[in-house]
Amino acid sequence: MTDVHTEALRRTIRGTLMPGFAGFTPPAWLTEALNDGLQSTCVYGENVADAAQLRALGNALRDAAPGAILAIDEEGGEVTRLHYLTGSPYPGAAVLGRMNDLDYTAEIGARVGRDILGAGFNLALAPDADVNSNPENPVIGTRSFGADPELASQHTAAWVRGLQQTGAQACPKHFPGHGDTTQDSHLALPVVDVPLSVLEERDLPPFRAAVAAGAPAIMTSHILLPQLDSVNPATLSRKILQGLLREQLGFTGVIVSDALDMRGASGEIGIPEAAVRALRAGCDLLCLGAHTTPDQLREIEDHVIEAISSGRLAASRVQEAQERVRELAAASAVTPSAAALAEAAQQEISELELTRVAESFSGVAVARAWIAAHPEAAVIRVETEANMAVGRVPWGPFAAVEDPLAPTATAVERFLRRDQFTVDDHSPLPWPVSAADSKGVIVIGRDLHRHAFAREGIDALRASKISVLAVETGWPASAPGYADLACYGATRLVGSALLSLIEDSPA
Repeated sequence: MTDVHTEALRRTIRGTLMPGFAGFTPPAWLTEALNDGLQSTCVYGENVADAAQLRALGNALRDAAPGAILAIDEEGGEVTRLHYLTGSPYPGAAVLGRMNDLDYTAEIGARVGRDILGAGFNLALAPDADVNSNPENPVIGTRSFGADPELASQHTAAWVRGLQQTGAQACPKHFPGHGDTTQDSHLALPVVDVPLSVLEERDLPPFRAAVAAGAPAIMTSHILLPQLDSVNPATLSRKILQGLLREQLGFTGVIVSDALDMRGASGEIGIPEAAVRALRAGCDLLCLGAHTTPDQLREIEDHVIEAISSGRLAASRVQEAQERVRELAAASAVTPSAAALAEAAQQEISELELTRVAESFSGVAVARAWIAAHPEAAVIRVETEANMAVGRVPWGPFAAVEDPLAPTATAVERFLRRDQFTVDDHSPLPWPVSAADSKGVIVIGRDLHRHAFAREGIDALRASKISVLAVETGWPASAPGYADLACYGATRLVGSALLSLIEDSPA
């Protein structure tokens, strides 16, 4: 292969890659690559210093490569990049599913679309189309619209339609469904050992709905489904991507890999080899993950070239992938109007919206009665480590306190007057609330039932005859005990709704 042919092939390969990068401004190597074959890049939480900086970053990328796919992991819930430092002003998928108002879900999708366009981006790696059938799931949970396939399908389609009416593009995830896992694919390779019939009934309907709604891209999952492919996770499985997604679901758009730096994809083989196998399986656009370096990008390109030279990967497959990405990039070249930018800047939340969100919680009547009986209850904030998809985003009422939405200002003042304590997995038992024995304790956390220290702390309080209201802002367990009030979300908006419920309940 001549040097000219090698460089042409390298540019074709580069057109299938979506690297992340370190820093708050586009590095020189990235802008050079975007002008030499690269068609996409993605930003992560580590790229966010504040809202103005993120908008400047997005616009700088748009100016450097007007025709590029500029992706952002913005689900409008706990997984947020636009609001990484403040918490999301949107309800999140699980709350939307519980509200079950398809027009409102479409409205939220449209708000997110205008939001990302206003910040300079054009592809949302969202919505999460997984059916959260396993309440012990450590990485999906409230990112899902629900545990019912039909409900999840309707809301996935509504969110996609709402977002795409703004001109932004949607990329539902994680095909063929990450909802029935007990491991996080960032850290391991989860196994979902079910037959195709179960997937068809439970997991595939939201993806069918997304395809029907016109989603131009779908993201894969790094999960092993041994009854479909006993060797390869979905991202690396031609049986699943070509046989199931292309042939059975009829999807003709861009197949985007989940980040290849995740252990579920590359933990045993490395990112360059994962890239070869993902392309061979049918992925078109390879999400490489955060902190890609120019050396790593070159290494991936070299490895793919070697695979083509050795006959392990067909050059025509790479050309096909690059062409699909080019078509998506052409369709994504949208410049938002001044009106859309102005609307995106407005994040005011009405009293009615807060009320509707609060009414979607489970256990509201019990919680209101308990709060009325314990008007001076202390608050224990239970800090648990969020999964890597969420990152270090402010959560729940504590996000609302730091950056309160206007309708909750009075509720914030009342909440801050309560005795408050913070505990984590290093805090000794009993938790330090003995002075509040007669006042009661509101325990607020995420995924309380999945953390032994949280269960033991709540059990110890109750054993001491302290009255406890356990507030779960994650996805509650199927067995009761640690979610007297379940919010099904921990966004700033949900936190504001929770504050208004706690502080406005009649005494």
